Amino acid sequence: MASLIDELINTLENEYEIYQQLMPIANKKTQVIVANDLSSLQRITSEEQTAIDMISALERKREAVMINIKTVISRKDELTVKSLVELLSNQPKEQKALSIIRDKLRETILIFNQINNRNKSLIQQSLEMIEFNMNFIQSTRMSPGNNTYTKGASKYEAQARGTGMFDAKQ
Repeated sequence: MASLIDELINTLENEYEIYQQLMPIANKKTQVIVANDLSSLQRITSEEQTAIDMISALERKREAVMINIKTVISRKDELTVKSLVELLSNQPKEQKALSIIRDKLRETILIFNQINNRNKSLIQQSLEMIEFNMNFIQSTRMSPGNNTYTKGASKYEAQARGTGMFDAKQ
């Protein structure tokens, strides 16, 4: 069982390291979103996806290790890292190592989620601004801008309503 605990600790440490690498990328993403730099945003998103794929692989490995530990200790109910830490009372070295990496990982994920929520909010605000600008542009194109009536006003109004933001023929 000790080798399974060591494997679990190593897996969690690897996951923690990847999250630590993602942290500056997420902060840079905030700056890129504010600067509206779409090419950099695309590059950063690609970097994030690579890291997320590695985290997903580590999560699958962690789940497999937890299932193996659960089988070894003949436990029928759910086994979490927290409950495993409590079960390791007779192995203080492993208990302490597992507890430390669990706490560090939880704290890092919490901070990472806060950064992602901030980025999500910024992107949502950008989308709302784009939608506002599109509606504004469309409304200004729909109205001729000249509110005086002349002999040919009805012709001009009919043409203005037919024009839109996008040319569907292209």
